[in-house]
Amino acid sequence: MADNDFPAPNEGFVLTHTMIVSDVKVSCEWYKKMFDGKVVMEPSADGTPCIIKVANSWIILNFGGGEPTDDKPDTIVAVKQNHDILSAFLNVRVADLQEFYESRKERGAEFITEPKDHRAEYRCYMLDPDGYLIEVGEVKPRE
Repeated sequence: MADNDFPAPNEGFVLTHTMIVSDVKVSCEWYKKMFDGKVVMEPSADGTPCIIKVANSWIILNFGGGEPTDDKPDTIVAVKQNHDILSAFLNVRVADLQEFYESRKERGAEFITEPKDHRAEYRCYMLDPDGYLIEVGEVKPRE
């Protein structure tokens, strides 16, 4: 990669996650604050888009709306409408879930529940400003 801060490989590929949000600037600040992200492309004056490096990944935040484009002629891009239906979500693994949970609550994060003990992991879910679900988990040590 020419620049490890920007998702532009010299060979092979990198994986990014694009999220369609209602306010790019608000979401950019939220992801930066909650995940200690580094903004590598600031949102423009009209609020689009923003790229944030988070650990070894990138999140691209952009707005929805408008007409389909020539490369996706039958697709309209829109902010998630029904927060009770889940079709995709971010999945974040942390070394210490309880510490992450407490520190992010102090930063203003909204969690659905406190961390729960599941068979192979501890996990909980947080919501971003548009109601997107983010799973945060800690893998239990293997026996």
